[in-house]
Amino acid sequence: MKTKDLTKTGLIHIYCGDGKGKTTCGMGLCARAAGAGKKVLIFQFMKDNSGAERRVLGSIPNIDLLDGPSRVRFSFRMTEEEKRERRAYYDGLLKEIARKVRSEGYDVLFLDEALYAIRAGLLDEELLAGFLDEKPEHLEVILTGQDPGGRLRSAADYISEIRKIKHPFDNGVPARDGIEK
Repeated sequence: MKTKDLTKTGLIHIYCGDGKGKTTCGMGLCARAAGAGKKVLIFQFMKDNSGAERRVLGSIPNIDLLDGPSRVRFSFRMTEEEKRERRAYYDGLLKEIARKVRSEGYDVLFLDEALYAIRAGLLDEELLAGFLDEKPEHLEVILTGQDPGGRLRSAADYISEIRKIKHPFDNGVPARDGIEK
């Protein structure tokens, strides 16, 4: 049986859990990859385009950020019609991202909060799993969110769980610019 040279194979990373820092881990890995000359594509599900990290990472050569909707609501505040529309949008966008990474030769793809979008019923898990099964061999993929399903867990090469012990939000402190958002 022939073994793959994992130094040349793109692996799948999952940062999951209820703790702060999943996006930060993914963004840090993207910065590291760009610093090594790799071409990086980032899309953030369930977030608008205003995150502070976007301003910095968008100025780094080799990093491309895809814009999402300019206004995003928590899934529990969406009507059923809004959820159907968002799912169609995200599913279509994932198909477009798959075409883009293949045609433009990206080395790293970060799908921030993809797991949350799946959990909220706003992204088709089978569509994402199918993409991971057929991704370009060299493509490194980073997924974040909570509670990855069994198929995504099986596909992953890395799974890091970030668990909340204590968070200021529990005491009513809203997300702060440059720290939580």
